[in-house]
Amino acid sequence: MFTAAAAALLAALALALTRAFLGPTVFDRAQAANTVGTIAMLLLAVIGFLTGRPEFLDLAIVYGLLNVVGTIAVLKYFEYGDLGEPGDSNNGRAQ
Repeated sequence: MFTAAAAALLAALALALTRAFLGPTVFDRAQAANTVGTIAMLLLAVIGFLTGRPEFLDLAIVYGLLNVVGTIAVLKYFEYGDLGEPGDSNNGRAQ
C-alpha cells in the first residue's frame, strides 16, 4: 500500500516539476516549488515508514515548516521587491 503511495507521489512530483518549468508567471512557479517541497515532505514520511525509521517523520515536519517559510519569503520578495524595511538609523531609540 505504501509503495503505491510512494509511486503516486513520484507521479505528482513529475507533474509539479512540469508546472515549475512551464509556469507562465513567477507565482505559478513559486506555487509549483511549494508543491514540490510538500511532496518531498510526504515522500520522506512514507520512505521513513517503509524503512522502519520513525525519526524521518520529525525531519519531514521540519522540512515542511521550512518550506512554508521559504515560500512566503519568496512570494513577499517578488511582490514588494524586498523582504522588509531596514529600520531607522537610531536603532529604535527615542529622540
